[in-house]
Amino acid sequence: MADSSNITLQSKEPSLGQIQIAPEVLEIIVGIAVSQIDGVNRMQGTISSSVNELFGRKKNLGKGVKLTIVDDQISVDVFAYLDYGVSVPKVALAIQDKVKQQILFMTDLALSEVNVHITGIVTEKTESAIDPNNLFGDEDTQTDENEDGEES
Repeated sequence: MADSSNITLQSKEPSLGQIQIAPEVLEIIVGIAVSQIDGVNRMQGTISSSVNELFGRKKNLGKGVKLTIVDDQISVDVFAYLDYGVSVPKVALAIQDKVKQQILFMTDLALSEVNVHITGIVTEKTESAIDPNNLFGDEDTQTDENEDGEES
């Protein structure tokens, strides 16, 4: 999802050398920051990342994040599923604030924009009201029988 070129940070001490950050690192920072926000259920992934997680492979922390670098301007697109019942605008604003804050704190880079794409709402998983031992809802499935096989 990220561009192939590294991002070079402006060093306050140029005599020490360059600091370069791979775009994938920024994607991981964004993915972790978004997953910590109340109301975010999960990030949108690709089919391959979903299959990898099913087989127990390492979780892709940068899934659901698209990083774009144009003319030294960095923009981020976040694709997330939210929990049912949360305020979508409030959670989206929280995502934007947290992402900008974490990227600035951890890398000293300022993002030009953070675009939030809500791709779905996840409802709570409810318990099945059907008893697998009583599929047809017959309350009284056992009858009392006396020794002769007659019902009492």
